[in-house]
Amino acid sequence: MPLIRRSAVAAAAVTALLAVSASACGPGDDTAGAETSAPESSGEQEGKDGIKLPEGVPTSLEDLKQWKEGGWKDWDNWARKASEFANPVIKNFWQPSRMAKADDAPHTAAAQATGQNEAATDPEPPAVPAKEVSRPYHRNMAPVGKVYFDSPKGPMVCSGTVVRDPAHPGKSNMVWTAGHCVHAGKKGGWMRNIVFVPSYNDKGLSARRAQTAAQRDVSPYGVWWADWSQTSSQWIDTGGETGGVSSSYDFAVLHVKPENGGGKSLEETVGAAVPVWFGAPSAKGVSSIGAYGYPAAPPYDGAKMFNCTSRPGRLSFSSSAPTMYRIGCSMTGGTSGGGWFVNRKGKTVLVSNSSISSYGHTWLAGPHLGAEAKGVFKAISDKYAGKR
Repeated sequence: MPLIRRSAVAAAAVTALLAVSASACGPGDDTAGAETSAPESSGEQEGKDGIKLPEGVPTSLEDLKQWKEGGWKDWDNWARKASEFANPVIKNFWQPSRMAKADDAPHTAAAQATGQNEAATDPEPPAVPAKEVSRPYHRNMAPVGKVYFDSPKGPMVCSGTVVRDPAHPGKSNMVWTAGHCVHAGKKGGWMRNIVFVPSYNDKGLSARRAQTAAQRDVSPYGVWWADWSQTSSQWIDTGGETGGVSSSYDFAVLHVKPENGGGKSLEETVGAAVPVWFGAPSAKGVSSIGAYGYPAAPPYDGAKMFNCTSRPGRLSFSSSAPTMYRIGCSMTGGTSGGGWFVNRKGKTVLVSNSSISSYGHTWLAGPHLGAEAKGVFKAISDKYAGKR
């Protein structure tokens, strides 16, 4: 499995024990799913610095108090377009006790491989028991952490990875995760109060201890709020809780900022980030993939990081959609959005993220990151290219 250490000198993946049998380059530039226009004037209100916010977003201390206590559930017009994302920072909102109450995102472990494209789908892989990642996490998989958010069903949790931003070398504020961790798909809109917590529970405290631990013990590098989020237009238009074709487009990128401010970027703070390999080989060209995350549904409790390493197979729901990677793995909900890594020329790179699994939690599947994913990534990188 890959070993990505925190370095004060250079943020880099320094060790990896995975192998990939091809080194094909990714496709050219693409802007698919790259909607970044400003929101329409209807139903908006003026926020700080003239920023237009959807109706109902808190702009006063009283509004923030109501929002913090659950008022976000009363936002009738659930923003769903790419341009409607809003995520105001609420300091001290994600305390260890609230993090502990977050449920695993429901999409993982809710999908079946029914209606699949059998010509491009391999037999189900044998189950692979997940293994605990060595602690402290910042010395082994520093870029991995948890993504927390509020949904209409209450607080939820996914996993995510700090990824390199070509517009800000060595100073990335970008996090890779799953689309369903930030947007509900065709029947809903953007989730609320989305944050990233790198190296969550770095020392591996038990779930009970983590619930009452000091903030520094569960979030050693702080809480980072998403100030922008981007997912595929396919996920927004067709995504849902039961997988299917939309799972091939179930990826997202967050741009984040520290809750308490500060001059350092996320990559500088954590000390590591991984590049994304767009257009990586299909499953047949990859000899081993390592999937990482924080499984939260039984028999796991979300307190510790786990991984599965296995040779991938193919899973396809339609000949018109990209064929997904699939590996045997026992990780459950909460793993959603966690990075899938391979070794490319001696460096650890991200090629996918956990999207769906079998009901019995015997396998995981993740999207192949092609032109659509590159378009989403490029859109959010370009959006902040000229900013510090």
